[in-house]
Amino acid sequence: MDEKTLFEKLPASLQGRVQSLTARDGRVTVVADVAGMDAIAREQLEAALKDVLGAAEGVAEVRVAMVAERTTRQIIAVGSGKGGVGKSTLTANLAVALARTGRKVGIVDADIYGPSQPKILRNEGKRPQAEGNKLIPVPSEWGVPVLSMGHLIEPGKAIAWRGPMAGNALRQLVDADWGEAELLLVDLPPGTGDVQLTMLQNFKPAGAVIVSTPQDLALIDAARAMQLFEAGGVPILGMVENMSGYECPHCHEVSDPFGQGGVEAAAGERQLPFLGRIPLAMSIRSSGDSGQPPAAGEGHEAECFAAIAQAMMAALDRQGS
Repeated sequence: MDEKTLFEKLPASLQGRVQSLTARDGRVTVVADVAGMDAIAREQLEAALKDVLGAAEGVAEVRVAMVAERTTRQIIAVGSGKGGVGKSTLTANLAVALARTGRKVGIVDADIYGPSQPKILRNEGKRPQAEGNKLIPVPSEWGVPVLSMGHLIEPGKAIAWRGPMAGNALRQLVDADWGEAELLLVDLPPGTGDVQLTMLQNFKPAGAVIVSTPQDLALIDAARAMQLFEAGGVPILGMVENMSGYECPHCHEVSDPFGQGGVEAAAGERQLPFLGRIPLAMSIRSSGDSGQPPAAGEGHEAECFAAIAQAMMAALDRQGS
């Protein structure tokens, strides 16, 4: 029986602990991460791995090696309770802005049903390789590796999965071979459903960034997302106001079709950092469609994303101090 089939026989609770699995001549060797587990839990993990794998056809012996290495990689979730407020655009541009400063950053496109990072980062049609039971993220020309369901399914194909399947997909994306990446930005789907719960239960983020447009309806949904993170013990690093102000390209008059200042006011009420605002700009929309993140260039929009990235990292540093 091949290694992939053996790994898939394990329940999700065990898969998340397996760092590597090799099989040769009837002998299976598993390297398991036991960080944070006491002696009894380690014994139970070893027994469970041996029970499941030892029952597989052709397996004569199972060896379990336990390691307790602690990774320094941090996860930052980018979320909002509402769709269409710019989570994916913000995530991609924050990652690019951070990469320009020398940070090793990766992106997990956790919007399982509506993945968009492959288009934003212009690596559509590429497929991730795999090494053992781990995926290898797809590189982008902006120095930011990314993994998305958009890399694993045919372009334009709808994903009709129930919650547990979406949770398993998220685990594979996060628990990939991210190499030197010290920071993972996770582009969450709208709402507070299965993907968010799986994230909190299996890969607790070091912090969360909440993005919203200024109007009250969007802020109501953003508040729900914050409540979920706070209930899960995830600190809110701050809030970002998107689509804040629109400059007419013809007369250059600035208007506020979605209002302005609502997110900053909400952050103040909750005593949270306000990380900054992003204008409603045609250039941001067109660059997203063409796979040219504004943060990779120059100008006002690039400066906005760079400033928000800097503020986010400052908030993250404060959480760790």
